[in-house]
Amino acid sequence: MLDLEPTAADRLRDRKPIPTPVPAYLPTAQSPLTVDTALYSSIQQAPRVLVEEFTLPIRSGRAWKADAGSIVRISTPEGPQVGDLNIWNAHNPRERFWASRTRQLHATHVSTYDRLWSCLPYMRPLVTIISDSLAWYGEDEHGGRVHDLLGTRCDPYINTVLSGGEYDFHCHSNLTRAVLPFGLAESDVHDVINIFQVTGLDAKGRYFMNPCPAKSGDQIEFLAEQDVLMGLSTCPGGDLSLWGFGADSEKEMIKCCRPLKVEVFRLADGDLLERAGWRPAEASKYRGKHGMVVVEGEPGRKE
Repeated sequence: MLDLEPTAADRLRDRKPIPTPVPAYLPTAQSPLTVDTALYSSIQQAPRVLVEEFTLPIRSGRAWKADAGSIVRISTPEGPQVGDLNIWNAHNPRERFWASRTRQLHATHVSTYDRLWSCLPYMRPLVTIISDSLAWYGEDEHGGRVHDLLGTRCDPYINTVLSGGEYDFHCHSNLTRAVLPFGLAESDVHDVINIFQVTGLDAKGRYFMNPCPAKSGDQIEFLAEQDVLMGLSTCPGGDLSLWGFGADSEKEMIKCCRPLKVEVFRLADGDLLERAGWRPAEASKYRGKHGMVVVEGEPGRKE
């Protein structure tokens, strides 16, 4: 008889049960992944002074700076609206938000006491979420969650690939215009956190988006763990209750677009953080040798 290769059905039937996997990165005592919830709750509730505020119109972008220890609130003043957020070190744009590592360290969707981490070689928190009025959302019937790290910003390049048309007010373009006054360029725009956006993966692992659940006045707040530059786009998809590519879709989606509000605060008690033992985040202490030894001259030669 022929020795036939097992079919996919055979392999599936013979597959042994796999124990429930343990998360790869678990917060432990004294770990940078472990936030002192009592401290950060007290910071969130402490009296504060408004430093800056503005309302970002639909389909636009703006960037602003926030000092270490300040609080940044982004809210939905008129109802549901998705925002695409970029973050950099205010003094060094090479240090910027790293969405995929943050996703590994915390989750695909983040909320209160999760941190948004910077890229190599710095590898430190840029901000920590200290308040999230949509934390109640949890997981919906489709497996969707809010504040998305699975996807990235919409951009005009993929729009042209998929629709053949051109549109200049995707989130990538809005962020590109937003950072120009700070000396940054399109190449500095990077993967985002999609705040107020509900996303997930279906049974086949395909990315989906559900409508934004925010109501008027919903908000998310961040504590700046270092001096940061933040850039925000009011997504041209609005609350994502309508979605598509091309001119016709863009005309329809404007019906569900609303502004976002940004407020930057400093703590009224300027010494509160220092007394509590809080310090700006420090960069990774790895020396960056990567196993290499660089010599000044010819090895073994003596003068």
